[in-house]
Amino acid sequence: MFRLAHITDPHVGPLPRPKLRQLLSKRATGYVNWRRGRGRHHDMDLLAALVADLHLQGSDHVACTGDLCNIGLPDEWATSRIFLEALGAADRVSFVPGNHDAYVRGSLEGLLGTCGAWTGDDNGLAGVFPYLRRRGPLALVGLSSAIPTKPFAATGRVGPPQIAAAERLLCDLAAEPEPPFRVVMIHHPPHPGGARSGRELKDAAAFTAMIARAGADLILHGHNHVGSVAFVEGPNGAVPIVGAPSASAQSIRENHRAAYYLFDIARDGGRFAITATERGLTEEGTIGALGSLVLTRA
Repeated sequence: MFRLAHITDPHVGPLPRPKLRQLLSKRATGYVNWRRGRGRHHDMDLLAALVADLHLQGSDHVACTGDLCNIGLPDEWATSRIFLEALGAADRVSFVPGNHDAYVRGSLEGLLGTCGAWTGDDNGLAGVFPYLRRRGPLALVGLSSAIPTKPFAATGRVGPPQIAAAERLLCDLAAEPEPPFRVVMIHHPPHPGGARSGRELKDAAAFTAMIARAGADLILHGHNHVGSVAFVEGPNGAVPIVGAPSASAQSIRENHRAAYYLFDIARDGGRFAITATERGLTEEGTIGALGSLVLTRA
């Protein structure tokens, strides 16, 4: 059995005090939002407790689907690296960036310059998407939907080159004599209707059309700060799309509270058996089991 943990949207703080010139951009609205309450919504003590619980449960690999940063400040890049190091070594943690990691032009490049090792593919390249990592029976395909946007927008885009390259990877994996369990990692919900207008993946239809041709076994994302399971059609049936809540979120709403997922995957003859469980902030204020995820369409 192989255990994969999925954590997302930690929004690592505290937010460094920006210089005035750094606020002459979209960062100004983001900084105001943080000061008005977003900073209190993302609790670093809660995040630390969640990560401690993740390590206590044990996993063979960790998938982190973006938004380490808040407003893409250079001082946030080192903090993001510290968080990834706390999750695990670069060969045991796979990261894909989110919209807050690409908050303004140059932010994503700076973050990847500091944290690129956690995006390194099996050929030694880092910060290049899509990437492929083989871990046990899994093949992890990491995509970047992170692009800088205008104020009050949080859309994403994968782009035709990435989609075409991901299709080649997924098709080649499926054609192997003993195909691996194919996990696709992306920040934005990759299906049409997965996020409201202004926050959606702009080329979600092109992405799901690619999955319909190439297939996958599991797609992981973040962005919405809510736990969710959806399905898209693949060549051999429905493919589950799983979104996790923010790993640092304090919330009174049950499926918005800080949580992470554990996927136990085992080869069963020519197929894979998978069970998924959720752990996170309970009503009592502790970190514990929250239930199971249903990854088959009714």
